Amino acid sequence: MGFTRAELESFRDAVVPDLIGPGCRLLFVGINPGLWTAATGAHFARPGNRFYPALLRAGIITRPIDPGAGMTPDDRQHLLDRGVGITNLAPRATARADELTTDELRAGVTRLAAVVAEFTPRVVAVAGITAYRTAFGRRKAVAGLQEETIDGVPLWVVPNPSGLNAHDTVDSLATAYAEPARRAGIPVSLSGP
Repeated sequence: MGFTRAELESFRDAVVPDLIGPGCRLLFVGINPGLWTAATGAHFARPGNRFYPALLRAGIITRPIDPGAGMTPDDRQHLLDRGVGITNLAPRATARADELTTDELRAGVTRLAAVVAEFTPRVVAVAGITAYRTAFGRRKAVAGLQEETIDGVPLWVVPNPSGLNAHDTVDSLATAYAEPARRAGIPVSLSGP
């Protein structure tokens, strides 16, 4: 599936629903939906995004998911059955995360707290250190487990899986994602199935 630039632009400011269900153990938090995600309705859908390959390599999911053309109901259910949920700090789609304002990212913390209160995941993992620092007002934060929690739920900062984050590989992302998954009680294998 491909989109023209004009087709993608037509999804600017669209909102992609969260993918969370009862029994969520590990809640991944993206920065905001990209235009490809908005066009397909599937989180982390842009071709080249390493989110799902890293989840598979870590053993967090047990079969490949390719959301580039959208996510199948079976794919959604597999994530939910594994206890994985996905939300965003800012709900509106943009071409680049740097199009968001500081106020939008900070408002995302309040939104995230409401999601955590509703679904009570065991662990929250924010994908992106720069967005985390801005949203949470922690200029010197480093990746990994944070001192603060969200309503008592442990908070991790993990690398953003975007292809723009070139210094991380599927392997390094898998390693980073496995830590909060273990803490959330999701079996991991780091080699994939």
